[in-house]
Amino acid sequence: MGERKALLILHGKQALNEDVRAAVVAKREEGWDLAVRLTWEGGDAARLVDEALAAGYTQVIAGGGDGTLRDIAEALAAHSSEASLVLLPLGTANDFARAAGISLEPAEALALLDSPPSAIDLGTVDGQVFLNMATGGFGSNVTANTSEDLKKILGGAAYLFTGLSRFSELHAAYGELQGPDFHWSGELLALGIGNGRQAGGGRVLCPEAVVDDGLLDISILPAPQEIVGTLRNLLAEGFGIDNMFVRARLPWVEIKVAEGLHINLDGEPLEGENLRFEARPSALRVHLPANSPLLSSSTQVSRPD
Repeated sequence: MGERKALLILHGKQALNEDVRAAVVAKREEGWDLAVRLTWEGGDAARLVDEALAAGYTQVIAGGGDGTLRDIAEALAAHSSEASLVLLPLGTANDFARAAGISLEPAEALALLDSPPSAIDLGTVDGQVFLNMATGGFGSNVTANTSEDLKKILGGAAYLFTGLSRFSELHAAYGELQGPDFHWSGELLALGIGNGRQAGGGRVLCPEAVVDDGLLDISILPAPQEIVGTLRNLLAEGFGIDNMFVRARLPWVEIKVAEGLHINLDGEPLEGENLRFEARPSALRVHLPANSPLLSSSTQVSRPD
């Protein structure tokens, strides 16, 4: 094993998290040179990644929610050959970590420091990187507008509560998607462009996505009027929705959206009417569990040109 040296970049609001403090102390007692830095404002993640690399840290730990993990992954991807990434999920949804099989217990998550990293893909759109998923439609608006106070009280259930309280706003929006040997256009209720599998606090949009196939998983929920009219009942009964999705697996996809289609990137609002999403293969080395569902098996996935 190489030098046991890592830097934890921790979201500022987690500074007093006693479980994190105990996990850090335990790793130090195991012989790890583990330093901690806190984020305070936009741009801190990129600056701290640069400082970590300049100081010779070979592993960087991202401690926070999905947005924090995305910011640090984006900054580290520019230097992926220099250091690998460990994820310490501390948010409300933790969608990427949950799908990857990473423990939400800080001590167990930090145990991945001692496991070998895997080369994983990232998604890109107009110069921005995403670790988990880009989503569009009504659900994306709900995710982006769920209040921080409600998340503190209800945790992941806050997204469901907000969605149920806003059913009167439910509407379809027009979108057109074009990729290699793929074209779809029409009214849609939800869209997922996934490197990972789930978003919005646990809603699985891309159930077969893996992070090391060089492809993005596309999931579209069309919106014929009969679905719009009965969606409340379908969600309540948990019946039939998954079979309604149109799915594809592509190295890139271009999307044209109409007014009213909300899109966000790992939980952050994204603006633009014409967007091109691309998979960036093997862009980052990340420490994932050996049996992570997001790592592909020996079965080869066909890749469109």
